[in-house]
Parts: sequence; structure tokens; C-alpha cells
Amino acid sequence: MKYLSFIGGLGGQELIVIFFVLLPMLLCLIALIQCLKAEFAQATDRLVWVIVLLFLPILGPILWWTIGIGKTIR
Repeated sequence: MKYLSFIGGLGGQELIVIFFVLLPMLLCLIALIQCLKAEFAQATDRLVWVIVLLFLPILGPILWWTIGIGKTIR
């Protein structure tokens, strides 16, 4: 557990940044990459999903993973 010793040195401000800034950005980036790689029936569907992911950084990835992936062509 020596490799996790850096967590003890993190203060409240660092944890806030990690959980409320970096984590949502990472989730949004992963969902955006998945969206850009996916194939859609209509070309405008990709554009709509990219806009949703960019303007709703927390809710957008959740929507993508629950309903968006099901709308892609397999």
C-alpha cells in the first residue's frame, strides 16, 4: 500500500478539484471518443451527441452510456 501514500497528502482543495473537475472531464472525454468512433444511421445524430456531451459535462456521459450507445449501428 506504499504506492497509495500520496492520497494522505491531499488536502480538501485537491480532492474537490479531482472529484468535481477532473473526474467529470475524464468521463466526458471518454464518452466523446466513444461517440466519435461510433457509427450512426444519420449523420446529424453524431453532431447532436457531441453537442450534448460538450454542454452537459456530467449528465451528457450518463445519457450517452444509457441511451446513446443503443442508437448506434452495430
